[in-house]
Amino acid sequence: MGVLKEIIRDLKALSSREKAAFLPRFFKTGKGQYGEGDKFHGITVPDQRSVVKKHQSTTNKETIIALLDSPYHEERLTGILIMCAKFLESKKTGKEKEWVDLYLSKADRVNNWDLVDASAHIILGQWLENKDRKILYTLAVDPLLWKNRIAVVATWHFIRKNKDLNDILKLSEIMLSHKHDLMHKATGWMLREGWKKDPLAIEEFLDEFATRMPRTMLRYAIEKMEEKKRKGYLNLSATLSAPHRMQAHL
Repeated sequence: MGVLKEIIRDLKALSSREKAAFLPRFFKTGKGQYGEGDKFHGITVPDQRSVVKKHQSTTNKETIIALLDSPYHEERLTGILIMCAKFLESKKTGKEKEWVDLYLSKADRVNNWDLVDASAHIILGQWLENKDRKILYTLAVDPLLWKNRIAVVATWHFIRKNKDLNDILKLSEIMLSHKHDLMHKATGWMLREGWKKDPLAIEEFLDEFATRMPRTMLRYAIEKMEEKKRKGYLNLSATLSAPHRMQAHL
């Protein structure tokens, strides 16, 4: 039995009918929703990680690509997690670029928020730490939602390791006019992470842009602040009337 078949066999052995019924609703797979058409075996992430640990050393690039091309969400996540492990291992010998190239070439298969959030900061974020980051701004304005999210979540590495907020502040300004709630959440999340490292820099950004921010983005960004400060930003945001807020996002 090939490695691909072994991985799929091991995943299916961990599946749950109850989870397989629940997850399509959780990941919005209905017609017109962001995860439209996605399929699920019904497997927890810890169980998927156990499969990754078992097979990552024997899994090659072709097998990862096959997993990424699967219609099943858990098979794609397993492939992505193995790719992350391969990237980290390859960093030790300076050969990680092939995994970055693969990740970017298959970004359309990193096609739900959890798949992005498990990988963008690990692969793209770490790769770009000491490099030109123009690719983030190309991804940020791409028509594909998942590339937009990859750009934003990749900055988590810079924020956590070096307290480097330059890119998330620039990307957040771009995302002020984004239409999708998933980008409002991701951007607000990264601003919140940035606030933990440099409160003043994030608060200066919010002072300037709170009145233009989608409400969800603002709420995520201020979540860890003291109540008085949170209310202050929410009140500042509320000074923009609904019609003007809508026009600002057009």
